[in-house]
Amino acid sequence: MLLLGVALGCNFQQKEIVVKYDLEQIQDSGVLRVITLYGSTSYFQYRGQEMGFQYELANQFAEYLGVELEVLVANNIEEMRSMLLQGKGDLIAFPLPYSADWKDSLEYCGEETITHQVLIQRNRWRPAPLKDVTELIGKEVYVKPGRFLQRMNNLNEEVGGGIIIHNVENDSLSLEDLITQVAQGKIDYTVANNDLAKLNQTYYPNLEVSMAVGHDQRASWAVRKECTQLAEIVNRWHDENVTSPNYSASIKRYFELSKTKVLFPIMSAKEGKISPYDNLFRKYAKEIGWDWRLLASLAYNESNFDTTAVSWAGAKGLMQLMPRTAKAMGVPEGMEQNPEESVKGAVKYIGLTSGTFRSIPEPERIKFILAAYNSGTGHITDAMALAEKYGANKYVWDDNVEKYILLKSNEEYFSDPVCKHGYFRGIETYNFVRDIMQRYYRYREVIKE
Repeated sequence: MLLLGVALGCNFQQKEIVVKYDLEQIQDSGVLRVITLYGSTSYFQYRGQEMGFQYELANQFAEYLGVELEVLVANNIEEMRSMLLQGKGDLIAFPLPYSADWKDSLEYCGEETITHQVLIQRNRWRPAPLKDVTELIGKEVYVKPGRFLQRMNNLNEEVGGGIIIHNVENDSLSLEDLITQVAQGKIDYTVANNDLAKLNQTYYPNLEVSMAVGHDQRASWAVRKECTQLAEIVNRWHDENVTSPNYSASIKRYFELSKTKVLFPIMSAKEGKISPYDNLFRKYAKEIGWDWRLLASLAYNESNFDTTAVSWAGAKGLMQLMPRTAKAMGVPEGMEQNPEESVKGAVKYIGLTSGTFRSIPEPERIKFILAAYNSGTGHITDAMALAEKYGANKYVWDDNVEKYILLKSNEEYFSDPVCKHGYFRGIETYNFVRDIMQRYYRYREVIKE
């Protein structure tokens, strides 16, 4: 329903005219406008491609309707609802919590998910993971303000007190940072929703996330109350799609497939070799003025020199080019795992990326290129903008821009007006650049140029 103002007689008056905008109008327009939030389980950009579990489902639904998908990002749940009711979007593609206050304006539809808060802890033998909330008495739990803090305070009352609750108000620490700290052994416990917990378990296999500390909360997608046709087809599509290969693949991609890389060194210093593809690195590194050992270090970090490697995000081959990037760089279809085509395509991409950061002098520019190779250029330019805003040097990576790529997973920072590309899990890029450069320095020490 869209509300319009009209002119009556000589005087301009406001009058509400109800314009129906349901399934028929969406199909006529050829575009489905979905509203969602940035986040690791909903929507984000990775290496120049749109990703996220909710995004993939929305894309599957748009394909089902035979229309294009347009994504609109809100800042919070209330804004999502407001945008929907104002007609700015057609569908909320996000697990929206059920609310009695919203039942007269929203029609919940699609997959109904049950979310609840869980304790994030390490899966270790000594001490054994906690199995009951009463075991939290005497334990230190670090939580972010809001619903997690509120739930832990309520739980503390329910068990009779004794849980040591730390309210982490530091803006530079996100919930995912706290989860990382648990995995690294810096803190023992934090709390998150079960879907975010499962996703982070794919990055940190040592996490245990099965113990619930909160009550179940129903959630699903939603449309405007009067959009009965759209709600009906969303429900029909979901019933069919939930058993489809595409749906299963999306579930596995975000919540099951490991996102950790096990790297095995195969360098032979005695023979002066780094990999079976050294000749390719030597040949193509010259085109971008790189030391071939740096290109080899990048390949090692990407694929462990495994030409058949396919990442959770769909990147393929020796240099792990994303499908869209490989195509844009001229890699022939079906040749993504050919080592020479992969290296050639990666070098072409590196050359183009270097141009994006031409204002940064060499050799410092290399770190920005590596960072962009991992995340996509947009997130790096966002981090540079944040660095400039907060008084750091946006042309220096170490201890400057790298600090702000870390903060891109924190809503306080990725929602800043200077950021144009939203949420990003910056710790991956932070480690990526450091690992490649450290390995490159080792290669230089033991392998002749």
